[in-house]
Amino acid sequence: MKQLLLVFLGGGAGSALRYLISKYLNPVHMGIPYGTLAVNILGSLLVGLVIGLALKTNPISQNTMLLLATGFCGGFTTFSAFAYENQVFLRSGDFTSFAFYTLGTLVLGLAAVFFGIWVVRYF
Repeated sequence: MKQLLLVFLGGGAGSALRYLISKYLNPVHMGIPYGTLAVNILGSLLVGLVIGLALKTNPISQNTMLLLATGFCGGFTTFSAFAYENQVFLRSGDFTSFAFYTLGTLVLGLAAVFFGIWVVRYF
């Protein structure tokens, strides 16, 4: 039950922060949703940092991993918004934004995870 509560608390905090960031960074009219892009990249970086710490000397407990990686990052990042926004690009015929947003999110997200792991490993 404690682990479920940790995921719940982390997820709630992550979701609330995602809402605030998206509210201020996503354009009112459709364009590149920079807020969603930012939270997905920042969340990927945080997961990389958490994983890096866990791999370095195993200082992170399972409960901390559940709170930060599963809960906070799971609530903070959003695949559903990413998928919806891409569907809007495709439906409107904006294939350029679709391509940049999709590739940018995937490439930058993966790079952020690896960068986070690298930062912890070498610093």
